[in-house]
Amino acid sequence: MNAPRIRRREAVSAHALPASLPPVLRRIYGARGVRAEELSLDLKQLLPPSGLKGIADAALLLERALREGQRIVIAGDYDADGATSTALAVLALRAMGAARVDYVVPDRFRMGYGLSSALAELAAQGGTGLLITVDNGIASNAGVARAKALGMTVLITDHHLPGPELPAADAIVNPNQPGCGFASKHLAGVGVMFYLLLALRARLRETGWFAARLEPQLAEYLDLVALGTVADVVKLDHNNRILVQQGVARIRSGRARPGLLALLRAAGRRAEDLGAIDLGFVLGPRINAAGRLDDMRIGIECLLGNDGAAADTLAHTLDRLNRERREIESEMREAALQIVAEDGAGTGVCLFDASWHEGVVGLVASRIKEKLHRPAIAFARASEGGLLKGSGRSIPGLHIRDALAAVDARHPGMIERFGGHAMAAGLTLAEAHYERFSAAFDAVCAEWLDATQLEQVIETDGELDAAELSLDTAQLLAGAGPWGQGFAEPLFEGVFEVESARLVGSTQTHAKYRLRRDGQRYEAMDFGGHERLVTRGRVQLAYRLGVNRWNGEDKLDLLIQDLRLA
Repeated sequence: MNAPRIRRREAVSAHALPASLPPVLRRIYGARGVRAEELSLDLKQLLPPSGLKGIADAALLLERALREGQRIVIAGDYDADGATSTALAVLALRAMGAARVDYVVPDRFRMGYGLSSALAELAAQGGTGLLITVDNGIASNAGVARAKALGMTVLITDHHLPGPELPAADAIVNPNQPGCGFASKHLAGVGVMFYLLLALRARLRETGWFAARLEPQLAEYLDLVALGTVADVVKLDHNNRILVQQGVARIRSGRARPGLLALLRAAGRRAEDLGAIDLGFVLGPRINAAGRLDDMRIGIECLLGNDGAAADTLAHTLDRLNRERREIESEMREAALQIVAEDGAGTGVCLFDASWHEGVVGLVASRIKEKLHRPAIAFARASEGGLLKGSGRSIPGLHIRDALAAVDARHPGMIERFGGHAMAAGLTLAEAHYERFSAAFDAVCAEWLDATQLEQVIETDGELDAAELSLDTAQLLAGAGPWGQGFAEPLFEGVFEVESARLVGSTQTHAKYRLRRDGQRYEAMDFGGHERLVTRGRVQLAYRLGVNRWNGEDKLDLLIQDLRLA
């Protein structure tokens, strides 16, 4: 493949930002379309819950369940968003005075995603009055019907796109359901649940529920909201940035759940150094590892626990599972690259190996998507005989769930089931249909994507002058996020002279540089950059500013994303 094209971001709204902002920050915010009124990330700036369709009805159902002492069961999911949503619901409802709150989560390998009929039957055991889905349910028509038949009231909270027919639940809260005018369509599942809890608390205040009991401070759970939001890679619009920023602040100050702090200790990280991006690269994968390889209840129990010692034990289990996941993923990724090298790649890439692990295919699809800049779906054999489960990741310009819907419309019956959103989706199909599906998916991708969209582009925030290329700027930007999906961390470009370069790390796959520009020396790291090592000469870089904290001293590091000869 050709090297990515480097393109500078253009200012969208810099003219509307206050002149008091540092020029580099003014330029960066302007290129991301930030308006002056969006600079504040105070909780008071959150969109009101009343904007979510169905939230008043949902709050009434919950109030009735609390007043009647009903058993409430949370039906979760086996990823980090689902785990944080489940923990948030259980903890907050208990704090509000619910008589009994339990949870169920599907076994990825036996039940599959969402509220299935089997999961509904599991939830009904023990006399459940109210069943609440979190991060799932909007496409669970059969599961909702089964739950209703078993006598449960069903409340769906979800953020995924609905199918052509909504399930017959008693109430639905989902910013992406038809007729919902909520301004932020990018809430994660945990964000939707947080909003429902805000509405419930307001309702209980009005009706005097807290006259005889302590009213919970829902801000105490923003660490969970931040983790689930970043880990689910939803767009960090202004509303989500508020939720994430407030949650990260709690973690940094040591006020997070014991389980989150234990996970940081297991990863060898300090809470006070945590950035929003670390939620996706440090904490999220460890929670996800439970659902990928074992049982997501390990992750949920880690988030629920109040005992530090017990949390440490669970956190070390999750850390071990994550190391196993990395080893499995590495082997699968190499096999996937070999398949691509031998068979080539179309516009839409499908990959399958009989030995692949069902819980890790999504990560492989993500790596191939990043490598080829093509929509990719990786498949593994499901526990049900003759079926494959696929997990897909997409690039800007192709809504992968809509692409699957198009394949399904053209080839009725070929896909057993599918669901997801713009950038990620999952599906199940018979192994006998794999080749036909692969061709059909490639055809849709070829129709929907043009040459410009298939060109890999690295967007930068331009060059930094000598005064801006400093530790002060790195520290300024570290506190100016939160950065993430849809609100890209600042990336800069420039030409440097290589003074020295060497390979480092246990596997000798990372490159450490000493660079010079305008008479100044800089340290730089190129993680995974062993194949493009340059030991002398001038190089053009795309890089981020990092703060390297060692022995109590902060130093500037350039973190290289792209390197080529100048």
